[in-house]
Amino acid sequence: MSVTQPDIQIRLFRKEDYSACAKIYKTGMDTGIATFETKVPDWETWDAKFLASCRFVVEDDNEIIGWCALSPFSTREVYRGVAEVTIYIAVKAQQKGIGKRLLQHLITESETSGFWTLQARIFTENIASIVLHEKCGFGKVGIREKLGQREGVWYDNVLLERRSKIN
Repeated sequence: MSVTQPDIQIRLFRKEDYSACAKIYKTGMDTGIATFETKVPDWETWDAKFLASCRFVVEDDNEIIGWCALSPFSTREVYRGVAEVTIYIAVKAQQKGIGKRLLQHLITESETSGFWTLQARIFTENIASIVLHEKCGFGKVGIREKLGQREGVWYDNVLLERRSKIN
């Protein structure tokens, strides 16, 4: 499914998109407050991490400027409708409402796919991402203190959650 808006298009992620998405991921990684990862994974590792459904890219004039995907919360059947959100937007496309459009699209498509709860774990320093998720209906559940280390530094994460309005 594609969504066309005045200057951008949101479409399903394809394997050949990974190179462009990996570059955006690396830029986010370099901020030090986007992920605990320190190396961009190869395609096979990335593909295994994320669910096959609800993977999208956003394009502007045929250039990928963002991507999003869901990863499972648990392998247990009882949690089949719970997933964690990952979203990255290229630096040049930030602060233009593109992340909000992409996240709203992901929410709609996730509900269509049977997800009832979306979660996000965001570094407390990543204010822009926290605000984006809150604008899209995520609420703060709490702070997970010293959740993990990145290059020897402990970081806290804000745990946010969005419950489907359909269930």
